[in-house]
Amino acid sequence: MGSPVRVLAEATPDTRDRYVDLLRVASLAAVVLGHWLMAAVTPDGVGNLLAVVPALQPLTWLLQVMPVFFFVGGFAHALSYRSLLRKRPQGSADSVYSAFLRARLQRLLRPTMVFVLVWGVAALLIQLLGGGGGLTGVTLRLVTQPLWFIGIYLAMVAFTPPLLRLHERYGWGAFAGLAIAAAAVDLLRFAAGVPYVEFLNFAFVWLAVHQLGFLRADGRLGVGPGLCALRRPALLAGGGLITAVALVAFGPYPLSMVGMPGEKVSNMAPPTLALLCHGLWLVGAVELLRAPAARLLARPRAWRTVVAANGVAMTAFLWHLTAMLGVYGAMLALDVPLPEPATAAWWAQTPLRLAAAAALTAALVAAFRTFERPAPAPAAAVQGHGPLAALGATLCLLGVLGLSMVGFAGLLEGRTALLIAVPVTAPAAVAMTLCGWLLVERAGRGRGAR
Repeated sequence: MGSPVRVLAEATPDTRDRYVDLLRVASLAAVVLGHWLMAAVTPDGVGNLLAVVPALQPLTWLLQVMPVFFFVGGFAHALSYRSLLRKRPQGSADSVYSAFLRARLQRLLRPTMVFVLVWGVAALLIQLLGGGGGLTGVTLRLVTQPLWFIGIYLAMVAFTPPLLRLHERYGWGAFAGLAIAAAAVDLLRFAAGVPYVEFLNFAFVWLAVHQLGFLRADGRLGVGPGLCALRRPALLAGGGLITAVALVAFGPYPLSMVGMPGEKVSNMAPPTLALLCHGLWLVGAVELLRAPAARLLARPRAWRTVVAANGVAMTAFLWHLTAMLGVYGAMLALDVPLPEPATAAWWAQTPLRLAAAAALTAALVAAFRTFERPAPAPAAAVQGHGPLAALGATLCLLGVLGLSMVGFAGLLEGRTALLIAVPVTAPAAVAMTLCGWLLVERAGRGRGAR
């Protein structure tokens, strides 16, 4: 018998869109690499290389690829939900929705909860022993920040059924409605000065990108033979890029497509119309590469690599900042000099730091990868509970977003952060996430499950 990866790769049906799997892995890998490269760590703290060298900010138009991941998520969610509808043609909307939520959230939340609990215990022990200063304190604040992405993704999963129905009825019109809403929010924000309205774009911008995945699932991003299949992606890429450039050049939008320390306006938090246009050009660009990538993925070795990476991608994403900050902590403990960011010595040291961070990430993946494996699905006949599943997803969403904001620093002091105008502590955020996950599990198994 071959290795599990080889067996899984060889069992891949011909109908599977392998390019989507590649995009999922590549987008997360680009985010990890971007975080590692942008970290400007000194003995005094952690800064951002893009703030030290503003001339590098145009690189974010290539490295800010979260829109691609959410686009791929829309494609996968559409296929998954429709598959459940076919398997349960007589099932209630509640049961299908509950099963869908459990199936999509399980692989996401199991490794996330392990990450949260391990770091929560470690943070408590560190602070009980009187630690938490210097780089350790910064680490306790920073390691949870990437969880914002998981919170947004949870919202996309929860809204898939109603938005998929809108897509099936209106097609491109459903996407256009979300894009227009995002533009209206920015107009109210920048032209009328309406307070707090900008936070609506956490939904409108990311759900619009997610909607593009639905269009891809129905073959509506590129249809027809030869050059016809490239026409729509080319228009999407060109139109998105030109509009994003114009918005940055003539509007109130910053150049960087990632958040910058101290900036008055961020394209990321909350998202802006400029970021949505950036997402359009990225989606169009990756669709233009679809045919040559498909030929590459037809090769067994290339496909096995993608299969192996997909099996640990979420675990690697969760722990990559831990690994990076661990490398810097080890350098400080061993009195290895940390050159000033962006100097020649700093750049010369960069390959070694990246290699060390990759090796430590691999070790953490080896330790925690088992939690990314999906558990067996429940019997098809069980009765789900849609409202319970929706409540669970909402609690998970709020808990994960709250934890991404508050971090694990200041646990003993009761440190808080504002989540939708409500102060939240790390223990409260962890409790919400855990309770939400348990509710989704219970709803997906059905009322009669043991």
